[in-house]
Amino acid sequence: MSFDKARLDRMHDVLAGHVGRGWVPGLVSLVSRRGEVHVDVIGSQSVDGPPMRRDSIFRIASLSKPVVAVATMILVEECRLRLDDPVDELLPELADRKVLARFDGPLDETVPAERPLTVRDLLTFRMGFGAYFGPDIPIFAAAKEKGVAVGPPAPSPLTPDEWIANLGSLPLMYQPGERWLYHTGSDVLGVLIERVAGQPLEAFLAERIFGPLGMTDTSFFVPDEKRDRFTTQYVEGDDGALVVTDGVHDSGWGKPPSFPSAGGGLVSTADDFFAFGQMMLSGGAGILSRKSIELMTTDQLTSAQKAVSGFMPGYFDNRGWGFGVAIDTQRVDLQSVGRYGWDGGTGTSWWNDPAEELTGILLSQRLAFPLASPLYLDFWTSVYQSIE
Repeated sequence: MSFDKARLDRMHDVLAGHVGRGWVPGLVSLVSRRGEVHVDVIGSQSVDGPPMRRDSIFRIASLSKPVVAVATMILVEECRLRLDDPVDELLPELADRKVLARFDGPLDETVPAERPLTVRDLLTFRMGFGAYFGPDIPIFAAAKEKGVAVGPPAPSPLTPDEWIANLGSLPLMYQPGERWLYHTGSDVLGVLIERVAGQPLEAFLAERIFGPLGMTDTSFFVPDEKRDRFTTQYVEGDDGALVVTDGVHDSGWGKPPSFPSAGGGLVSTADDFFAFGQMMLSGGAGILSRKSIELMTTDQLTSAQKAVSGFMPGYFDNRGWGFGVAIDTQRVDLQSVGRYGWDGGTGTSWWNDPAEELTGILLSQRLAFPLASPLYLDFWTSVYQSIE
């Protein structure tokens, strides 16, 4: 046995408690270790809605990032991209970058970029542009106006060419390679993949990843015939009650998007993402080579970059960042050193633990910052306490 049955029952009770208290309407969890798979389906797809199903479809938000990183590495392995080549020729909108003289300063006070952007910069989120969480400053206001600011996942009306042109019209926040800045690198990779592959991003993902892995419900939109399995998305309102941010029949994910966000636009199911997780845990499974998986899941950040990066001070004290995934570099909770994966702000989480031959997936439908979510924390504590 890979799991203790009584401890799996404890995990169910803990997760069911979050649903019972109304913190989230429902969830699907999946844990796998050494060939043993356990799936738990709890609650409903929406408040007062139909029961949750094992094949319910969720907006997986930032779990899109590891997928696009794998897609990028497919092109690297085929020598159609090189990790340290500048992207200027393929993305001329990002050539000859200017960089803000001061992060919070005027947009017209800039200095030249010290070097071009590379594919590695995009994969490691060291391109010099990304998420900002703080008071309004000129670059953030301009990014919002241009439709390239980082926020809760929502389909964009821009086309990929329009999006990258808008991004290119703004200066970088920091010099390339200076620090880790979340998210934007993945969306740039989505545009880059389209141009290199000569086909829409979703078509490339379907042909090279989703189709071979049998990920039949993973896409950038939910067609009408699958809408009965689609979950409603919520956020906590000012009074503590759940407020709908995206429904089912009026969903922003109800049609193919103009801009398929590689950083946060995918929908998926527990079994679909399990197939993706197992591909990585097994060393590539014909999608990538074992050496590419090893590179993707190796910490790429320097100590100097970690010292000035992260969602909060000390964020990188016990973790690192590879290509599209975080990596645990110190054992401060129950997980193993070397565990890798990522979380989505819409209530989703996936991590692989190679030392334990473990994959864990949690899909729910409440917007939450992962590090502050009791559901995420209790899920992963429960996963590890259940191991025999």
